[in-house]
Amino acid sequence: MAALAANCKSLKKLSCGSCTFGAKGIDAVLQGCAFLEEISIKRLRGLTDAAAESIGPGAAAKSLRSVCLKELYNGQCFGPLIAGSPNLKTLKLFRCSGDWDRLLEEIAENARGIVEIHLEKLHVSDRGLFALSLCSEIEVLHLVKTPECTNLGLSSVAEKCRLLRKLHIDGWKTNRIGDEGLITVARRCPNLQELVLIGVNPTGASLGLIASNCKNLERLALCGSETFGDAEISCIASKCIALKKLCIKGCPVSDQGMEALAEGCPNLIKVKVKKCRGVTPEGADWLRASRESLAVNLDSIVQMEMQDMSLSENGMIEIGAGDQIDGVAQQMDDIDMPSTSNGRSSPWKNKMLLLSGKNFFASTLRRWGKGDGGSSS
Repeated sequence: MAALAANCKSLKKLSCGSCTFGAKGIDAVLQGCAFLEEISIKRLRGLTDAAAESIGPGAAAKSLRSVCLKELYNGQCFGPLIAGSPNLKTLKLFRCSGDWDRLLEEIAENARGIVEIHLEKLHVSDRGLFALSLCSEIEVLHLVKTPECTNLGLSSVAEKCRLLRKLHIDGWKTNRIGDEGLITVARRCPNLQELVLIGVNPTGASLGLIASNCKNLERLALCGSETFGDAEISCIASKCIALKKLCIKGCPVSDQGMEALAEGCPNLIKVKVKKCRGVTPEGADWLRASRESLAVNLDSIVQMEMQDMSLSENGMIEIGAGDQIDGVAQQMDDIDMPSTSNGRSSPWKNKMLLLSGKNFFASTLRRWGKGDGGSSS
């Protein structure tokens, strides 16, 4: 790393993963590469000592714009670097051990120009969110599996960060973030364009305000929300004028909700429905027929179960982990993926798919019953 720093003084981006160097190697780069703008570190094996020396800020502090840390045992030793980078715009912390509240307070005090923050599987609480609320220029906030963050922390950020455009929350089904925090977002963040809620249970109280007050909301994803049903879809359909893309997964919606979408959201161009038992292929086909310009992608429970089935090398059927909720970022990526046949399917095609699945299972069971020798016992 010292040689790299000595010979690459114009280096602007550094990304490394599963490397054996430690704090001294990173410090060498920070001191020798004064133009460094982005640094991404994942599973740095040299940081194993809980009392590891601090990293940074170094000569690169003034030019640094983005810091991404993933799966670091002692990621907090990067604290001086993050807090000492006054022009930092993006901070992403994924699955790094330790208590981050105190460090976030230092960061917010010294790097208030941060625009984008990702916190995933991190020991952070409302105390950390209170600190981040001082960064009034925040436009993008991801809170993924941070169970100690509640409505109070989210409300604090929403109150002071009026420029918020993208909000992703994976509540991990803890029910600590819900209507109360989302209502504050609706009232204080009129520029919201993208909202992803996973394992969060909003009701018409918050969704109605978001739909009414956030006139620029274009992308909405709700996954594993027990309270998001047909009534909530109707609310969205009647009030979200700017909505272009909608993703619903594992929610108690039905064909009635699809009917509501046929009449509302005039700018809607894509709908993805996944693992919603109440939505049938016929309901999706009806929506397609009602709005020919709308791309509708439906993955029904039956289809998903068939996709999750696979034969192992010994002929045994294994159930995949397809019933788990996807990562937050993937939710909005999925909605951009075109469906087969231009997003259209027919009842005949769905029936044939179902019949082929039944024949597959029947033939498999017969093979099991006959045994390896091909004759019944």
